[in-house]
Amino acid sequence: MGLTEHFYEEEVHPIDIVEHIAEHHEWDFDRIADDQIAMTVEGQWRTYSITLAWSGFDETLRLICTFEMQPPKEKQGALFEVLNSINDQCWAGAFTFWQDHSLMVYRYGLVLSGGQIASPEQIDTMISSAVGSAERYYPALQLVVYGDQTPKQALQVAIAEAYGRA
Repeated sequence: MGLTEHFYEEEVHPIDIVEHIAEHHEWDFDRIADDQIAMTVEGQWRTYSITLAWSGFDETLRLICTFEMQPPKEKQGALFEVLNSINDQCWAGAFTFWQDHSLMVYRYGLVLSGGQIASPEQIDTMISSAVGSAERYYPALQLVVYGDQTPKQALQVAIAEAYGRA
């Protein structure tokens, strides 16, 4: 059964849809509350923690995708420089570094104002895009923070990745 077929019969809470998608992909997840779910998704580079939360107040499905990163103090300027360049290339979502928690974070919000309903395909794409962006830019972040690459040099890895693999 496709992701959509199950949900056309009635209006379903967005987090219920996310839970169904997590089950479909066999991801580990925890339904934290009626309006929030946390899961782990295995990527090529690492396992990502993903949380989706529904806000009825502003009718937005919020996603955060995180992974740990502990850059040395002397590399933080270069990290923020490469994050600015990365965010210039991201049309949906953005990266930020939560220094107090040592987390790299990708954030995205799907606005569903006026009582619109997110489709399972939209939510699945939202999650896939978050993981895809984290995977695409992870090597560049590593090269800047732990290697001797400049932000410009490190981004070449992410740009080259967009052309595929042999």
